[in-house]
Amino acid sequence: MLAMNWLSRASFGGCVACAAMGLCVFPAAGDERPNFVLLMADDQGWGDVGYYGHPVLKTPVLDEMAAAGLRLDRFYAAAPVCSPTRGSVMTGRHPNRFGCFSWGHTLRPEEITVAEALKTAGYTTGHFGKWHIGSVEAECPVSPGGSRFDEWLSAPNFYENNPLLSRRGRVVRIEGEGSHVTVEAAIGFLRQAVPKKQPFLAVVWFGSPHAPHIATDEYRAMYADQPEKLQHFYGEITAMDHAIGLLREELRHLGVADNTLVWYTSDNGALPVGSTGGLRGRKGTLYEGGLRVPTVIEWPARIREPRVSEVLSGTVDIYPTLLDLAGVTMPDQPPLDGTSLVPLIDGKLRRRDTALGFWVYPVGGIGTPSEKILEQLLAVQEGRAEPGEPHAAPHRPEDTPDWLAEGRLPGHAAWNDGRYKLHRLPDKDGVHARYELYDLTADAAEENDLADRQPERVAQMKAALAAWQESVVRSLRGADYR
Repeated sequence: MLAMNWLSRASFGGCVACAAMGLCVFPAAGDERPNFVLLMADDQGWGDVGYYGHPVLKTPVLDEMAAAGLRLDRFYAAAPVCSPTRGSVMTGRHPNRFGCFSWGHTLRPEEITVAEALKTAGYTTGHFGKWHIGSVEAECPVSPGGSRFDEWLSAPNFYENNPLLSRRGRVVRIEGEGSHVTVEAAIGFLRQAVPKKQPFLAVVWFGSPHAPHIATDEYRAMYADQPEKLQHFYGEITAMDHAIGLLREELRHLGVADNTLVWYTSDNGALPVGSTGGLRGRKGTLYEGGLRVPTVIEWPARIREPRVSEVLSGTVDIYPTLLDLAGVTMPDQPPLDGTSLVPLIDGKLRRRDTALGFWVYPVGGIGTPSEKILEQLLAVQEGRAEPGEPHAAPHRPEDTPDWLAEGRLPGHAAWNDGRYKLHRLPDKDGVHARYELYDLTADAAEENDLADRQPERVAQMKAALAAWQESVVRSLRGADYR
C-alpha cells in the first residue's frame, strides 16, 4: 500500500497523511489526459431505462448516451447492495477484501482510492452525492476528504429533495430536487477546474431511485396515468436523467465534452418496484437481476461510433481503466479484481481473459440514515450538542475469523467467466456447498441448471472460485498491507 505502510496512514480519528510521497506517476503524452465523470444511480435495475425497451419509463438522456457511446450490456456491480459496489469503484477490488461486506460498511483507510491515485497525476477530484462508504465528517479517514477528494458535497447514504449534505465536513441544507442538487454541485466544481486547465475526476453518485420514492410535482406529472407509487419511482429516474443532461450540456459549454469520459452505471440490481429486464433475482441476490446493471461510456474523442458490447465487465474495472488512461501506476498496489477496459473502449477486445468473482458474506448492514446523522452533526456544528461516536468504523484485519484454517467459506458466491456462471450455495457453516451452473449466453434468466450435465466444467470453475475466495480472505486478514 503506497510507499508508506498502513500504520503510518491515518488512524480512525485522524486525517489521511499526504499520499503524494513516493508515488510513481507516468503521465500520458503531452497534456491530453482525459477528464473523468463517474455517474452512479442508486438501485436502478438493468431494465429501468428506456433504451432497453421499458414500456413506460422516460430516460431520453440515457437513451441518447446509449445510442452515441459504448453500451455495455454485460456490466456487473461488484455486489448486490450499495456500499460494497461503491467501494469497488474506489479501489478496483472486491469489497470483501477490505471488509465492506454490506450496506453501511466502509472502506479501510489503507486502501488506495481512485481519487488518491489520480491526484498523483495532477487531477483535481470531487465527490458529489451519496457516499455510504464512511463518514462525511472532515476528520474521518474514510470520508470523501480522507479518501483524497479535494471538493465534496456528500451524504452518508441516500437522500431526497431539499437535502442536508456535508460540504467538506460542514453541514448545509440545499433546496432543490435531489438529483439536480447533486449535479449543480458537480457543475460548480467543473467551472472551477476547467479554467485552470486541470484534468478532473468528478464522482457523481445520485440518491435516486432508492426508496422512499418522492418525485417532485414536475416529474411525477409525467406519469399521471400510472399508480401513485410508480409516479414517484419513474419520476425520480426521469429527474435523474434530466440532471445528467444538464451535466452533459455544461461539459459542452465548457468545451471539454470531447475529451471527457462519462461513465454511467448503477450500484446494484432492481428493486421490487423496478425492472430486471427479465433477469432472475433482484437487489440483494447474486443472480443476474441483482448484479447486472445498465451501463454506458460516452467519450466523443475516442468512442467515435456507437457500439454495443457483450464483453464481461464490472465496477471493479473502473479503477484500473481510469489509471491506465491517466498513465498512473501506483507502487505497492494491492491485488486488483478489475482489469483495464481500454482495449474494449478502443474496440479491440472481443472477450475478457479473466473471470469475475462475487461473494456475499452473511453479515447484516449498518444503519446510516443521512438526515438523522447530518442533523446530529449540524447540532454539534452549531454548539447545540456534544460530538458523538462516528456512525461507522472500518473493519480491521484482526476482526476476521481464520476461515481458511477452519475450512469455512460462508455466504453465497459466484464465478462468471463471461459465458458460464457457477453459483456456490453453502450450508450455514460454510463448510459444505451445492453448486448451480448456467450458460448465460443461452440462458440469461438462469433457469436451466447445467451442473449435473457438465461436471468437468463445474470442477474447473469450482477450483477457480475457491482459489479466488482464498485470495480474498488473505486480503481481508491484512496480507495486502504488510
